[in-house]
Amino acid sequence: MEETYDCDEGCRTPRHAAFRIPVVPPCPPAPMKKREPAYVRRDPPKNGFFQPPDLEVLFALVPRREACA
Repeated sequence: MEETYDCDEGCRTPRHAAFRIPVVPPCPPAPMKKREPAYVRRDPPKNGFFQPPDLEVLFALVPRREACA
């Protein structure tokens, strides 16, 4: 059995539901940023605030040695 195609009929796009491109669901909304609470007053630390050592002592300039001649 040989099928013959009539040139007058031409090509047609399949229209059956099985051949349709599926509908894409809409995208979900973008995530929302968390709202930070307004200024929250905190109690001072129990041990007190950090007291750094005197930085001037750490970065004091040491006099250069004389170059050997």
